[in-house]
Amino acid sequence: MVTRPAHQAAPLCALIKAAGGIPVPLPVLAIEEPQDPDPARALVARLQEFAIAIFISANAVERGLDLLHSEGITLPPHLKLAAVGQRTAAALLHHGVRIDIQAPPPYNSEALLATAALNAVAGKNIIIFRGSGGRELLAETLRRRGARVDYAEVYRRVKPGEDFAERLPQAGEIDIVVVTSQDSLRNLVEMAGAAGRGKWLAQRQLAVISPRVAQLAAELGFTRPALVAAQATDEALLQAMTTWRHGTEAAQ
Repeated sequence: MVTRPAHQAAPLCALIKAAGGIPVPLPVLAIEEPQDPDPARALVARLQEFAIAIFISANAVERGLDLLHSEGITLPPHLKLAAVGQRTAAALLHHGVRIDIQAPPPYNSEALLATAALNAVAGKNIIIFRGSGGRELLAETLRRRGARVDYAEVYRRVKPGEDFAERLPQAGEIDIVVVTSQDSLRNLVEMAGAAGRGKWLAQRQLAVISPRVAQLAAELGFTRPALVAAQATDEALLQAMTTWRHGTEAAQ
């Protein structure tokens, strides 16, 4: 089961299918416009004042560039562009946008903060394109290093209206559930409801992209330790699932 938003599930589903698995898409997260777009509009109107722009996710790239286009704003030549993950970097390249700063493996915020460019930010204005809410690690660390940081929140994550309980008969055939964020995991648990959690979900094997999501799964009562991908990529998720499957077959 692939729980990514509907418009982002296809690449991982294709990898699973190519490896002989059967992908079952079930989005537990939807991406929508921010409730109040004016603060982000105000920030991009003075984009010239910023030295670095950090894009948190592929959604931040898509929504952020859409906002710039709708406001008639182009990326200033002096603005250094940073991408956290590989999917984020791929989204920038897809739009023909350069990448000046990119997180090395394991492609997360901690890795991005370790780059030389983000260790010399005293006195610089930095804009972070992201969804509403989320981790504060980047902004807090950059502010401690002397930067002035603003959030351009260009989308929000919402729980889909689909009734997960209606999918539980098919869900009984699922071996692994892929969850790629804490918000997705919380939504999945809520959508399953008390009956679904007890009868099915809590016993399933999870595959996740960070120890933070694995820790949340344990706190929420999942009985099996989550598989944690070595990197926050589709390929690493597939490798974690393949290794688990081979180990399970060998034990039988």
